[in-house]
Amino acid sequence: MTRIATFNVNSIRRRVPHVKRFLARHQPELVFLQELKCRTEEFPALELADTGYRIHAVGQPGGRNGVAVLGRIPFEVTAEALPGEAEDDHARFIAVWAAGAEIAGLYLPNGNSGGEAGFRYKLRWLERLAEWAEARLDAFTPVALLGDFNVCPTEADLAPGALPPTDALVRPESRARFRALQFLGLTDALRALHPQDAPFTYWDYGPAFNMNRGLRIDHILLSAELAERLTGCGVDTDARSEDQPSDHAPVWCDLR
Repeated sequence: MTRIATFNVNSIRRRVPHVKRFLARHQPELVFLQELKCRTEEFPALELADTGYRIHAVGQPGGRNGVAVLGRIPFEVTAEALPGEAEDDHARFIAVWAAGAEIAGLYLPNGNSGGEAGFRYKLRWLERLAEWAEARLDAFTPVALLGDFNVCPTEADLAPGALPPTDALVRPESRARFRALQFLGLTDALRALHPQDAPFTYWDYGPAFNMNRGLRIDHILLSAELAERLTGCGVDTDARSEDQPSDHAPVWCDLR
């Protein structure tokens, strides 16, 4: 069995203990982190060295964005950026070859900042992601996409009234691009195993978590070959209930 996971840590330097506890609880073969909020050279690799995981981080100046992969199985990094827009210098994408598949960790633009230009960037990013995935699916390469997609795919993926209809996470254009990914042949792992009650993965700070006023925006999408191997998938809400947590909870899935 191979367990893969995604965790938006909302500042890795503040969440090292949280990541360590998550690794100890779940022992995933691979975990992808988002929103590192540090430069590559500032990633706290030494503090995580005793976990036994190999680390590859892609940070960004200015304390924004950033992604990383931690693995206790061999992996080869195949990309540190999503192709298709040369001027895009955001650290939002990392892909590896591991366990017979190309697996990408991603941190999609939120789309609410920067006005309509920021929203168009989000849509272009989703279109570029679809092109990346389609090229691999056309070559019959097993593919998994994990990360913070910043999209609630349906109304069932947010608490009633949690967001206005004008929010970029629920706008029809965002949802249409997410569906386009699925139409390529990618399965939403959490929804596949929890068709009626897929748990939320994000709760704003304050009373939202205790009230379960959340969003489902962290996803694992699997190509057909990997979806056939899916045996389990869940959200580690224990991580969200800890002291000084990220506002996201990790999502994991098991592949036989």
